[in-house]
Amino acid sequence: MNYHLFVQISFVVLSAICLTVIYRGLNVGLRNFEETKRKSILRNYWIGLGAWIAVVSIASLTGFSANFDTLPPRPAIFVVIPVIALVFILRSKTTGQILKTIPPQHLINMHLFRIPVELLLWMLLLAEITPIQMTFEGRNFDILIGLTAPLIAYLAFANGKFNKKMAIGWNIFGLALLVNILVIAVLSMPTPLRVFMNEPANTEVAMFPVIFLPAILVPIAYYFHIFSLKQLLMKPE
Repeated sequence: MNYHLFVQISFVVLSAICLTVIYRGLNVGLRNFEETKRKSILRNYWIGLGAWIAVVSIASLTGFSANFDTLPPRPAIFVVIPVIALVFILRSKTTGQILKTIPPQHLINMHLFRIPVELLLWMLLLAEITPIQMTFEGRNFDILIGLTAPLIAYLAFANGKFNKKMAIGWNIFGLALLVNILVIAVLSMPTPLRVFMNEPANTEVAMFPVIFLPAILVPIAYYFHIFSLKQLLMKPE
């Protein structure tokens, strides 16, 4: 089996599915908004995403993102920029209004997508394209969040329950696991910061379309943790 080609296609498909699911959830969250504003927000969602996907794709296809001689490594740029965008999104009153209308379990169940992400990374390991520490066979435990998401959603929110502390703790744990793998990813790249010297180096994340992992899928993961935390902290015990 050509794992590499399958993984490349799968990252495109998975990114498209996640972004479509988010769009549908956003559409539901905007149901009480005035029609003109609702359409404007949905339009801006696709315009912003389209521009970001174009920038990321061009950067990877031209080799810009694959230059590991710079510090910080260029793939890290495509994680940092969405963080800056998140700051502005969180400051918006509209974000708070949307979060009030979305069931809290939906923000947690979204993390199910992290299961196929980890399976795709494992396939890259089988193809000898990514180092073992980037997978669940090594130091990446991110799959635990995908596996536990439906359980936490049920235990915390099913049948009218609202276990705020459980959900907050799980979200913090998920963010910690994201930080863990992001640090490992950077320390596995062929830069002066490299700590993990086993081959292959972590370079595939800078290539098209696997760059969608740090540029789209990782931001989706931490966005939904932060959105869930914001929503939980907005509600009383």
